[in-house]
Amino acid sequence: MTKKQADEDSAGQLTRAVVIDAALQVLRDKGLAGVSTRAVADRLGVRMNTVLWHVKTKARMLELMADAVLGTIDYTGLPASPRERVRELAGRYRRALLAHRDGAALVTGTYAAEPHTLRFADRLVDALLGAGADEKQAAWTAWTITYFALGLVQEEQAAPEQRDDRLARAVDPAAHPALHRARGHLRPEAFDDRFAFGLDAVLSRLPA
Repeated sequence: MTKKQADEDSAGQLTRAVVIDAALQVLRDKGLAGVSTRAVADRLGVRMNTVLWHVKTKARMLELMADAVLGTIDYTGLPASPRERVRELAGRYRRALLAHRDGAALVTGTYAAEPHTLRFADRLVDALLGAGADEKQAAWTAWTITYFALGLVQEEQAAPEQRDDRLARAVDPAAHPALHRARGHLRPEAFDDRFAFGLDAVLSRLPA
C-alpha cells in the first residue's frame, strides 16, 4: 500500500464531525493558540494529512469549530414575546461562547456561513422582526448584539482569576476627572450586569 493509499484509508475511517470534536478537545486543553491541524492529528493518533482530508486548511477547521460552538445553543422553551425572545437568544449565545475555552476569540476570528451559525442568525433576526424592527434595523441590530456579546465575552474569558485593580490605580483625579468620578462603576467584573445593561441599551432602539 502506498503512503497516499494509507492516508486515504485512515481518512475514510474518520468523519468530519469526529475531527471537529477532537479540535474542540484541543481548544479545551490548550486554548486557541494551541489549536493546529497537527495538534488535532496527534489527538486522534493519525497523520496530519488525514485531518486535512476532512478540513482542507486550518482556517476551514476553525470555521467548522466556531459553527460547532453555536450548534450547542438550545432553541427549546423560548419566550413567546419577540422582545424577550431576542433577550433570551442573546443570553444563550453568550453562554455557548462561555462554555468553550476561548470560545469568543474563536468565533470572532472566523466567518462561518455554516448551518448552526445561520440558524442562530435567522432566529435572532426573526425575533427582531417580530419585535417591530424593519429589515435593516433587524439585520443591523443582530450584528450589534453579536459584536457586543463577542467583545464582552472575550474580555470575560481573558479576565484574571484574581481581582485586578490596575485601572483604579491608573485613574488620576487631575488627568482623568470623568473616569475618577465614575471609578466606582469601572470594575472589570460584573459581567452579567454589564451584559444585561448593554443588551437593554440595544433593545431600547426597537419600536415601543
